[in-house]
Amino acid sequence: MKVISANFVKSAFKRDDYPPDTLPEVAFAGKSNVGKSSLMNTLVNRKNLARTSSTPGRTQSLNFFSINQKLYFVDFPGYGFAKVPAEIKKQWKPMVETYLKSRKNLKLVVVILDCRREPSQDDCDLVEWLRFYKIPALVVLTKTDKISFGQRNNQKFLLKKMLKVEDDHMVFFSAVTGEGKDDLWKKIRSSL
Repeated sequence: MKVISANFVKSAFKRDDYPPDTLPEVAFAGKSNVGKSSLMNTLVNRKNLARTSSTPGRTQSLNFFSINQKLYFVDFPGYGFAKVPAEIKKQWKPMVETYLKSRKNLKLVVVILDCRREPSQDDCDLVEWLRFYKIPALVVLTKTDKISFGQRNNQKFLLKKMLKVEDDHMVFFSAVTGEGKDDLWKKIRSSL
């Protein structure tokens, strides 16, 4: 997809904060430090649309971005080991679940995993939760430039087994080399 415009729209903590549901939405979810912001920036050919940080856990709200004024990307707070106050982390789960259950124009959730790591219980729970609520999901394995092709095959086998997903619901991706960018856009477009 040729991205002409990509702009931050707003942050939302509750349903009343969401932008109008007039455009299809693609949400991005994953543990802190899996390359979520880098992935989103690579997709739209921008360096700082979604802010990257050396400190995991900076995203603490649902952040909405308009892409070509035809689609919203929704950036979720990272889960896992983020060093944020427990009080704030407790708010994330109901905030994200409310969005996922109520947003009728949500077309796809991109679940982002570091391809060098085993999925955590949080990763497995998220994929199972999306399956239970019949919300389309795509697993994207980031940082593929950091492992060999043999390691990729092993990881793919492991992830398919642990997450119970098929090949066509997985994409290998590297923000460094751009690998997987076209395939990911193709899958996003087909979900709309």
